[in-house]
Amino acid sequence: MTGVEPSPKLPSLGRRGEGWVVAQVALVALVVLAEIFGPPWPTRAAAVLSAAGIAVVACGIGLFLAGTLGLGRSLTPFPKPKEDASLNEGGAFAFVRHPIYGGVILGIAGWSLATTPLGLATTAVVLGFLELKSRREEAWLAERYPGYDAYRNRVRWKFFPGLR
Repeated sequence: MTGVEPSPKLPSLGRRGEGWVVAQVALVALVVLAEIFGPPWPTRAAAVLSAAGIAVVACGIGLFLAGTLGLGRSLTPFPKPKEDASLNEGGAFAFVRHPIYGGVILGIAGWSLATTPLGLATTAVVLGFLELKSRREEAWLAERYPGYDAYRNRVRWKFFPGLR
């Protein structure tokens, strides 16, 4: 097995993981506040970081949309899969197991590069949170789909290529 094992020991925080979604929304609000009230980048670096940030945001949007469209009717904000959902192993999911989370991380990181160094701290917090949420989600996916462990072994990248 590559990477970190899923953890059924992480709390469910609701029947479908509703508490995980509430916490995620709160963290995104924290990111927005950091972006609004954080100090700007130094003037001499701002233009380069802004351009890099925009490119990273664009990659994040692309990955997010690829994951969202790939899930189709199986899409849910909750970490527990819908009852009528199917395991998607194609499209973006052939390269990364959680492209939507990867898109969120890249979007936040890019926005931070374009606006404030404080945003990078909130990006790290969101990354840590989504790592935990994905472990809870993967435990539920492994319970639901007998082929999930084999899929996880084949697709070693969790959020985007280069990050397990």
